[in-house]
Parts: sequence; C-alpha cells; structure tokens
Amino acid sequence: MPEQKLVLIIDDDHGISDAAKAFLLSKGFEVVQAFDGEEGVETAKGINPDLILLDIIMPKKDGFTVVRELKANPSLSRIPVIVYSAKEGMKELFAIEGIEHYLVKPINNNDLLACVNKLLGMNLN
Repeated sequence: MPEQKLVLIIDDDHGISDAAKAFLLSKGFEVVQAFDGEEGVETAKGINPDLILLDIIMPKKDGFTVVRELKANPSLSRIPVIVYSAKEGMKELFAIEGIEHYLVKPINNNDLLACVNKLLGMNLN
C-alpha cells in the first residue's frame, strides 16, 4: 500500500475545513487542520505536510501572507499549495502572488481530488 500523504488544511471556517477533511480522509489521506494563517504556518513547520489546502481570507495572517512565508522558508517552499476563495475573478491576483493552483468555493470534491492527485502525482478516485 502506498505511503499515506499528509494534507494540512488552513481555514478559519470550521464547516468548510471539516467537510474537506472528511472528504480527504475518505480518500485515504492523513489530515491536520489549522484555523488561522499564523497557526497554519507554525503547524506546517512542525509537520512538513505533503500538500496544503489554504483559504485566502482569514484572521491573523491571510492566505497571501501564508504563501509568502512558506515560499521564504527553504524547508517548506516546495510544498504544493491549493488556494481557495469564495471571491471570483482572483486569477490575476493569484498569478501575481505566484499561486498556480486554486479552487473557487464552494469546493467541488471532484475538482479538489483532481488537483490533489495532480500535485502529488497520484491517481485516486
């Protein structure tokens, strides 16, 4: 059996975070949650996840700040990040910030799984 991949979800909305966690757990991932940007960066340093699922609008540190801090940290800079936001039309801003992978809320589980599979080089259904 392949090694279980660790996903860190950073989102202040417990409902969205819990739904994503339940879905990813059902697909065989290990999942850790953080509920603001500051906690998310500290958690990432402690667990070195395989992938981060990141909300943009959060207290303490927004998603853009989190991405900048991850990219500035050599031990975290290679972790793939999927950003999501309820705000449409953020593609240009994400591109400016170097964010390549993003989803629009509400998150479609099939889109989430396709993006996770692509970034982790997996093929889960």
